[in-house]
Amino acid sequence: MDLSLDTVTRLLPDLADLGTEVVLLSGGEPLLNPQWPLIAELLRSRGLQVWLLTSGVSLAKHATRVADLFDSVTVSLDGTNPATYAAIRGLDAFDKVCEGIRASAAQGLAPGLRVTVQKANYRELPAFVELAKELGARQVSFLAVDVANPHAFARTSAASNELALGSDDLPRLQDCLTAMESLYAADFRSGFIAETPRKLRLIQQYFAAVNGLGPFPSVRCNAPEFSAVVNATGQVQPCFFISGPPNLSSNEGLARALDADAMRELRSAIADGERHECKTCVCSMWRDPAVFRSFLTPSAAQARRSPPV
Repeated sequence: MDLSLDTVTRLLPDLADLGTEVVLLSGGEPLLNPQWPLIAELLRSRGLQVWLLTSGVSLAKHATRVADLFDSVTVSLDGTNPATYAAIRGLDAFDKVCEGIRASAAQGLAPGLRVTVQKANYRELPAFVELAKELGARQVSFLAVDVANPHAFARTSAASNELALGSDDLPRLQDCLTAMESLYAADFRSGFIAETPRKLRLIQQYFAAVNGLGPFPSVRCNAPEFSAVVNATGQVQPCFFISGPPNLSSNEGLARALDADAMRELRSAIADGERHECKTCVCSMWRDPAVFRSFLTPSAAQARRSPPV
């Protein structure tokens, strides 16, 4: 999160106009932004729920303040031991991250853990569940590493295929998932493991497709209808996986950018299944339109275009 306090302040009127309820602060690493407490405090003062997505490296240091200012915390944790963590993250910080998770839980804000499943850690899936319980986490969630979309999560180049499971890994993953369904049936039912067994099986299907052994899992997603991404430069995106029109910036108004013709055309293309990124997406989201107020409704757009009376 490289947005400044001034930039966030300028976004507030549009966030209110759009009926925003939750703001996710992600990175980079939000806790490295020296203004993060001021930004979180400002958002909360406007009645917004504030969610932190963090690597957890600095969480122990800031656990008390984070608990005061955030409604929810998710920590990205890709190893269950120092060796796996260092191999994936490139730094020796496993113990520090675990310390942060414990500290946050002790402050009454138990984090969720998000695990990016890849070749280096898929054998540790059951161990992630055990570690999440040991650390006092609220939940653990599993997501396949995205090697199909070069622009996912603001990357500037494609992820290495070496991160993906190979065809010889797939039977081992299947055995692991089968064991988890038996061992952790209660944790699936309670939601401690965020995904259902069926959804976890889609991770296996995804890696099979990466290896040319079948189709990618079907995707049902309407995230751009109820959420949007503002990156560090102010560019507005429909989601983390698809760049927005290059000439649209939140600096000229978030509501205006979301309602611009180019953005509307992009959302229509996404809804109609015309974007190739969506066909291989690892993080699709679907919400019933009946239970959320879309900021994309024609009536809302018309209200913004209409002059005041």
